[in-house]
Amino acid sequence: MVKVLIMIQDTQSKVEEIIEEDIWGGIKEFLNLGLRYGEGENSINITIGLLLLVTVVFLLTGFVLKWLRILLTQRMEAEDKLKFISVFKFIRYVVYMVVILLTMSAAGIDITLLLTASAALFVGLGLALQELFQDVIGGIFIIIDKSLHVGDIIEVDNKVGKVFEIKLRTTRAITRDDKVIIIPNHKFISDIIYNYTQNHKTTREQVKIGIAYGSDVVMATKILESIADGQNGILKSPKPFVIFEDFGDSALLFSMNFYTLDSFNVPKIKSEMRYKLDAEFRKNNISIPFPQRDIHIIHQKPFQDSNANNIEAK
Repeated sequence: MVKVLIMIQDTQSKVEEIIEEDIWGGIKEFLNLGLRYGEGENSINITIGLLLLVTVVFLLTGFVLKWLRILLTQRMEAEDKLKFISVFKFIRYVVYMVVILLTMSAAGIDITLLLTASAALFVGLGLALQELFQDVIGGIFIIIDKSLHVGDIIEVDNKVGKVFEIKLRTTRAITRDDKVIIIPNHKFISDIIYNYTQNHKTTREQVKIGIAYGSDVVMATKILESIADGQNGILKSPKPFVIFEDFGDSALLFSMNFYTLDSFNVPKIKSEMRYKLDAEFRKNNISIPFPQRDIHIIHQKPFQDSNANNIEAK
């Protein structure tokens, strides 16, 4: 029994020696094959094992980034998912660059000078492309938090437009005069942007008008309400309403407030209402006054110098 155990132990030790020396040793020799330049500390070693390690790292990096992209964009629409492909491509290129630098360092290449030059280059690029990076970050925030959608009516720099395309760097909208406005996405982070349809599609608009003092304000109110009730593009609910805003310098100031689902084309609705208001006010002898000012002219006698009068008397 003891002999059998000794034989088994000898067999195991021989197998381990074969695996360690022959098989694993052969693998090590194969992985260490490659090109070598120089001697001592300044030698550069580019081996098969190093190249295989770089290849595996590249494959793993691509797999991890693809998995992260799927994980982060799985709840997004198909169009939004496509916008993130360029972002992850940029991240992948940066990771590849880092892997290459580490590989060069492992091969014995002194990358200190290269890192110093790269740092200076990246600082210069960072300063030059600072606004570009802000635009991309703004685009990512817009897509993720859904603060802006295609079809929203926005106001930027006193320009009203309807959004028709959202990209990572810019957002495009068409204005009321059928012109395209290109908005850098960093404006949605740093500036105040009015979004008319952020909460819902309904917006409240108003038409302001002044009537002459002494006019029948009750009749004027009824005319305003009747025109709003019969106007296309104005919602019946919530109901339009009139506000007597103030006693102006030259007129009684009113505003006709109404709700609409078409805030982008609301200038056309207001124009039609003003035509109707002018006609109805003329029929009912309600005038829209011009600005008026009272001018008082004071007559004074010509100024005479007392010294001049004394000289004439002499």
